[in-house]
Amino acid sequence: MSNYLLPIRIILADDHEIFRDGFRVMLKKQASIKLEGEAANGQELVKLAHELKPDVIVTDIKMPVMDGIMATKQLMQDMPHVGIIALSMFDEENLIIDMLEAGAKGYLLKNAHKNEIIAAVQTVAKDQTYFCEHTSQKLTRLLATSSYNPYKKVKPLFSENELSVMRYICEELSNKEIAELMHLSVRTIEGYRDRIQDKIEARNTAGIVVYAIKHKIYSFD
Repeated sequence: MSNYLLPIRIILADDHEIFRDGFRVMLKKQASIKLEGEAANGQELVKLAHELKPDVIVTDIKMPVMDGIMATKQLMQDMPHVGIIALSMFDEENLIIDMLEAGAKGYLLKNAHKNEIIAAVQTVAKDQTYFCEHTSQKLTRLLATSSYNPYKKVKPLFSENELSVMRYICEELSNKEIAELMHLSVRTIEGYRDRIQDKIEARNTAGIVVYAIKHKIYSFD
């Protein structure tokens, strides 16, 4: 899937027709992504996925007949290379964890901006993990302490400064605050952050924090 050809072919699953309508309109003029099909529940999604063989699936978690978690588990058995993105509400942290542990490669809030949805689809199509830009601290901690672990590749090497930056990021410090503490320029800190994200294939701060905790670089205790 990492060598996908444009447009990226996706299926959307959500039991609310008005959401599907809005999603369809949003992607209408997006040349890099093609909405191939829509489903109103997990059972329809599984059937449609087998028929259309999409690159990426964007699915709601709570749906009738079969929910997104069960559908994801089944699809991961039958089509392990498809990238699945969970759609969630603000208060569904535990369900998001269940989705990721079932095999989803990322998640988005239902009110995500068009640009973030596109970024998430493109990231997952490249077999990388996408964490929502507005990941709560509660969800970050749950992700870090769950059995979910997207980081199964060879562990990269980090410089002492990169490790320090990762720990400060986990403390929710801004680039400016980190720069002052390390007696470096903001631009230098931005460079460290970019290198860290490249090494661990993280799109944003949430990805860095989860990685740091998973690999015992930082602890909340």
